[in-house]
Amino acid sequence: MSEKNLLVIGGGPGGYTAAFLAADLGMKVTLVDASPKPGGVCLHRGCIPSKALLHVAKLISETKQAKQWGIEFPEPIINLDKLRDWKNQVIGKMAGGLTTLTKKRGIRHVTGRAVYKDSKSVIIDNDEVIEFDYSILATGSSPLMPGDFEAKSPLLMDSTSALDIEEIPNRLLIIGGGYIGLEMGTFYSALGSKVTVVEMTEGLLPGVDLDLVRPLFLKLRRNFENIYLNTKVTSLKILENQVAVTLDGEVESKEQCFDRALVSVGRKPNSSNLGLENTGVNVDSDGFVKADSFQKTDDPSIFAIGDVIGGAMLAHKASREAKVAVEVLAGEASEFDNRAVPAVVFTDPEIAWAGFSETEAKATGKEIMTASFPWGASGRASTLGRNEGITKLIVEPKTDKILGVGMVGAGAGELIAEGVLAIEMGMTAQDMAGAIHPHPTLSETLMEAAELFLGRPTHVFKK
Repeated sequence: MSEKNLLVIGGGPGGYTAAFLAADLGMKVTLVDASPKPGGVCLHRGCIPSKALLHVAKLISETKQAKQWGIEFPEPIINLDKLRDWKNQVIGKMAGGLTTLTKKRGIRHVTGRAVYKDSKSVIIDNDEVIEFDYSILATGSSPLMPGDFEAKSPLLMDSTSALDIEEIPNRLLIIGGGYIGLEMGTFYSALGSKVTVVEMTEGLLPGVDLDLVRPLFLKLRRNFENIYLNTKVTSLKILENQVAVTLDGEVESKEQCFDRALVSVGRKPNSSNLGLENTGVNVDSDGFVKADSFQKTDDPSIFAIGDVIGGAMLAHKASREAKVAVEVLAGEASEFDNRAVPAVVFTDPEIAWAGFSETEAKATGKEIMTASFPWGASGRASTLGRNEGITKLIVEPKTDKILGVGMVGAGAGELIAEGVLAIEMGMTAQDMAGAIHPHPTLSETLMEAAELFLGRPTHVFKK
């Protein structure tokens, strides 16, 4: 194994996970990334900074909610410079830790852009040539900016520039009702922006079960200035100090002006200008690299993982694929055959799901049964003043196996891990109901949902 010379392109959660594991298994590893410190988009311009800012938003929201409990706080004084510094300190600390781990593992970290010369070598920034036995492509994805919205102006933001929090705009337009747009809308709204969301489909978070979206929609409708569904932005112009848009759809005023606009309509794979045409790697019509469940591409020397191959564009999926790729290289019997890839929307309330969803089951014609436990019957949710939540199980009728779990509510992102474990281990509703859960906790809602499915609920009545 120590004879294998591995090149990893991309230093995100997929890339550095692959590099670390390969080094631990004795391979000679080179990690190439455009940034001087590992972490990728997730750490530097995505997951971590956005969750740091959402924590601040949650704190502000809770101080306002405390008024219902007899505790009143004055309006917060927001120091953007300190807030930005704190966010950057979080990033810096984690990036420094990854840099240290890279050095301790003896990994060569090269800062630059790699382009394949052929299936066994790359050239870095048109200068250094690095040869390898095997390569793992982990170049990730970038915010999609449609041609109509490509005006060069600081007033027009993508998910990266929105995290710079240069100012708190009075009126903020968010184009796209997906998870990134709603998370950023939650943050900016908490800090005082009047947020308007424009979504071209009939609902927020397209593809997510409607019963899980509904509690979030009701809260955002109170907190945001407007939510326009079945609506498109047909034109966008940058005026002197404002963004002028024309809307087409379920909206009274067709022409509106905003202080800033965030375009959040999806992400695209970073597969261009990598020299893939010099290798045997193939991409599909959308630019995603083709890879199988062993993370192998059509080139026997090159593996691919993470956002660049499509599917769920999530950091934890990339990390799992990284381990599979390295284990396959090491000769182990490994394959990406996971039954559940969890997803979390870190709004307030949070939405999380794993495995089969009700929407997916209906679309594929799969026979399922569902059981939804309302958090209005949860003692812990009541003590938190957060009764809007729901915990739902998707169950296979013939076997009672849990095929999917969905949640909406405070801390759903932490709770979904138990659902993932239940699906992966083939647990039945009886298994879940029979497992003692601590009281009073939100985790009990999983047990209670299972009891509800079995017709033996304690805290709700079912004939």
